[in-house]
Amino acid sequence: MSLTNRILLAMAAGIALGSMLEWLLGVIDSAHGVHVFIQNGLVLGVFDVVGRIFIASLKLLVVPLVMVSLICGMSSLGSSSRMGSIAGRTVGLYLLTTCVAVSLGLGVALLIGPGKGVATMAAAAFEAKTPPPLTDTIVNIFPSNPFKAMAEGQMLQVIVFALLVGFALTRAGDAGERIADWFRDMEVIVMKMVGILIELAPYGVFALLTKLFATMGIGTIFDLAAYFFTLLGVLIFHGLVVYPSLLRSLTALNPAILLNKMRRVWAFAFSTASSGATLPITLRTVEKRLGVSKSVAGFSVPLGATINMDGTAIMQGVATVFIAQVYGIDLTAGQLLMVVLTATLASIGTAAVPGVGLITLALVLQQAGLPVEGVALIIGVDRILDMVRTMVNVTGDATVATIVAHQEGQLDEAVYLDPDADHEADQPVPAAEGVS
Repeated sequence: MSLTNRILLAMAAGIALGSMLEWLLGVIDSAHGVHVFIQNGLVLGVFDVVGRIFIASLKLLVVPLVMVSLICGMSSLGSSSRMGSIAGRTVGLYLLTTCVAVSLGLGVALLIGPGKGVATMAAAAFEAKTPPPLTDTIVNIFPSNPFKAMAEGQMLQVIVFALLVGFALTRAGDAGERIADWFRDMEVIVMKMVGILIELAPYGVFALLTKLFATMGIGTIFDLAAYFFTLLGVLIFHGLVVYPSLLRSLTALNPAILLNKMRRVWAFAFSTASSGATLPITLRTVEKRLGVSKSVAGFSVPLGATINMDGTAIMQGVATVFIAQVYGIDLTAGQLLMVVLTATLASIGTAAVPGVGLITLALVLQQAGLPVEGVALIIGVDRILDMVRTMVNVTGDATVATIVAHQEGQLDEAVYLDPDADHEADQPVPAAEGVS
């Protein structure tokens, strides 16, 4: 069985087993030994531990992968007259898709009205963090201590430092070329680590989803059905219609090929709910399966994992309308414009970790003059939607990288059209030879 199919099978098995365990915990007395064993031994023991180890292993690779990929990508671009063009196209497309995403979320939510007739649920609790001023957000992009930024996982600061190092290497003559060769060797080693981790993915995915559905259950979805399915529908539309339409109109490539090759990445994104944790797999897929050059992929994908949060932007648009309708507030044109601008800017500084969308939503509500307490209404279903949002985010990263590479003449269309590209990653690992 291919690795992709093994991951998909692990997802289905994890959801099924987790839902069954959640049902068993509900019908067995909490003092019963079986209940204690399932709750503490399996759900909070085995599955939670395995899942957290898998997430930690993914996060282990994020900072070194971003560093070496951006330095290698920037050093390759730095000697090219197209450097400014590639950077401009990448950032411009990310901002465009984010504006489209939040506007789409607002428009559909206003049309459907998911919050009409919904009573406020005071039982939920959410303590909103005070968002930093916009000036501080801009200043904090630039690191004062790059090693501290790497240790704390401040990805925007890491990106700025890596871009500066990569650019400096192109201006440092022979010394810069020697260091650039070292980073290219490091990139090979880091990608080999990614290959090793990918082989263990089905076990991590199974443990993560089993624990999630055992503690939350599928029934939570139906408590906020109108909001849940409105947001889910917009996310699916953006991922399967907006991105493919953009790809088709700007490159004339067949979008179905890209979507088919993203299945493995989607499985990781859905399981981890973090585009940062999914970054190693996204980058490998964009390079090996979609045919994007190392220089463009090494620049666009890590940058996208940090600033391209279309799924989060859609959630902020739908959730803002939902909360306003629940509280009986009519949104003015000025408030809607403020939501679009704030959500777009907030997505740039959003950390690529699970659940951060709730924090940025509090910022959007505050700027629009809406009750921040409304965030508590959607907490119950946000985790599942967060997983889908991440799938949208990584699809956007791959789409933009492919478009930019095609427009800059750095897309290998033979690889893009080849259904078996990077086929070796789908093969079982020979026991005597290790990971290939």
